[in-house]
Amino acid sequence: MDKQLYKELNKQVIKELYSAYLYMSMASYFDSINLKGFAHWMKVQVKEESQHAMKIYDYINERGERVIFEPIEKPPYEFTSPVDVFEKTLEHEKNVTKSIEGLVNLAKEKNDKNTENFLQWFVKEQEEEEENAFSVLEKLKSIGNEKHILIEMDVEMGKRE
Repeated sequence: MDKQLYKELNKQVIKELYSAYLYMSMASYFDSINLKGFAHWMKVQVKEESQHAMKIYDYINERGERVIFEPIEKPPYEFTSPVDVFEKTLEHEKNVTKSIEGLVNLAKEKNDKNTENFLQWFVKEQEEEEENAFSVLEKLKSIGNEKHILIEMDVEMGKRE
């Protein structure tokens, strides 16, 4: 595997682990304000992001390289509202999408078809990630200060598998 591509894939493992760390911080916020369904939604997100990291980890190993772990940045932990959390979630997912797109472009540049094909799963996954965050954000914005609707939404968020 091209060394630059290997280095960037290794960084992506750390970015995916940071995503899990970020969503755990958001889950903690929701637990602290007794929105257990929203906390559950974020905990499911933690599992997904951890799986994404492992998928890249396994791919790097399959290609004969070794993942080198770097420190994971401390995620934010102060949030002002559920809307704030999901604005940050959407912004974060857009950044991850850019990172994946950069990897795809680098794989193309290095003429590494295996990695390019491998990354297509992540391209599709990021479409879903952004769509999910956007959908929740728009619902939260539309309910405004309607606490009873927020509670109903919390119940729905708790049903995520």
